[in-house]
Amino acid sequence: MEEIIRDLKLLADRTRLTLLAILREGERCVCDLVDALQTTQPNVSQHLRKLKEAGLVIEDKRGSWVYYDLTLEGKPHVQALMEHVPVPVEQLEWMKKCSTNNCC
Repeated sequence: MEEIIRDLKLLADRTRLTLLAILREGERCVCDLVDALQTTQPNVSQHLRKLKEAGLVIEDKRGSWVYYDLTLEGKPHVQALMEHVPVPVEQLEWMKKCSTNNCC
């Protein structure tokens, strides 16, 4: 029960919930997430650190880049919640535009 409460408190933040919704569409580089959320890298990294500590995201370091992906194994309560979170169309459109311009 405590884990569920902790996870739900963590997801009560708009930025963290948006990050998970973006990552639901596939792994992303930190720089893509910064651009999509139009915020600072330290802000995104802080939120990703909390999500990683809760076991909701995993990271993959590739050279000087860090990629994050959603991992909800053993988290059926988060999986159920994410089914009701809309796709963040605005952020994904921004990332699509940015990827064609090589923003990273």
